[in-house]
Amino acid sequence: MIDGLQARIHECLAPFVKDEPFALLDFPNIRNVGDSAIWLGEVAYFRKHIGRQPAYVSTGWTFSEASLKRHAPSGPIFIHGGGNFGDIWLGHQEFRERLLKRWPGRPIIQFPQSIHFGNPGRADETARIIGKHGNFTLLVRDEESKHFAEKRFDCRVILCPDMAFSIGPLEAAPPTIPLLAMLREDREKAGEHNLSAYPDVPVEDWITEPWLPIRISKLLGALGAAHTLDGALIRQGLFDAAANQRFGRGVRQLQRAQAIVTDRLHVHIISILLGRPHAVLDNSYGKIRRFMDAFSGGTDLVYRASSLPDAIQWANEAAGAAHPMK
Repeated sequence: MIDGLQARIHECLAPFVKDEPFALLDFPNIRNVGDSAIWLGEVAYFRKHIGRQPAYVSTGWTFSEASLKRHAPSGPIFIHGGGNFGDIWLGHQEFRERLLKRWPGRPIIQFPQSIHFGNPGRADETARIIGKHGNFTLLVRDEESKHFAEKRFDCRVILCPDMAFSIGPLEAAPPTIPLLAMLREDREKAGEHNLSAYPDVPVEDWITEPWLPIRISKLLGALGAAHTLDGALIRQGLFDAAANQRFGRGVRQLQRAQAIVTDRLHVHIISILLGRPHAVLDNSYGKIRRFMDAFSGGTDLVYRASSLPDAIQWANEAAGAAHPMK
């Protein structure tokens, strides 16, 4: 499955990978491990298929038009993928739209996204901005997003797997606990989960982190490229180090368990990369179900649960069927 999804990603992206400087924007300088997994997959894809890094990278908040012009004056602009195309996470959407308004006609490629608008008027505004740009490619992670985009937006729309699959299979450490519940604590959670009946099941999320390890990682990443005296390479080193620190934290959380229960898309994806069985509940707007329908539902590692008790029962059975913990 992983090999097939990587091939599908390359099929989607090959027409846009040119022999010229390019930019990768909207680095996720946030604690959510899933966003870092996507970033690392994007960087891994570039490294594998064109053998070089972006000429310019930035967060949405530190973006410099002058730096973009200096490092990548005319090549394609890639925008970091994820689940923020719409009006749930407006900061990312507003940055994306500013880029479209500022560079009409320049190739802008949106890495795979899930689309969700609660306000039809906000979707209409996005459609107007996309229509005026004239050279925007929108990669989406599910059929519902594809149908919505093709109906509402005047741009090229392509169904493409999540970029985290470009990381490839991961070697997992032996599990130390039978079961782990990784459940959302943010605005995308589908509801409150009552785990009082399961006192022995650890319940965690991955949106908190100690400040010192991430700061040290950023510093070491920047220092690793400091000898080049190239601000773009130093920034890339800082971003990649932060993403690797966060991704490693998430992997360490997950590989402890023989089986996992989750309502996070990237817990699902990283569990596949680790080879860990997991039961899946959906998020607030169906993002995980939609992605699994399109790409990742055809494996015995994953179970679509109808409720939390159903998920925990399946995961307990999966943990019991796994090899004994060492």
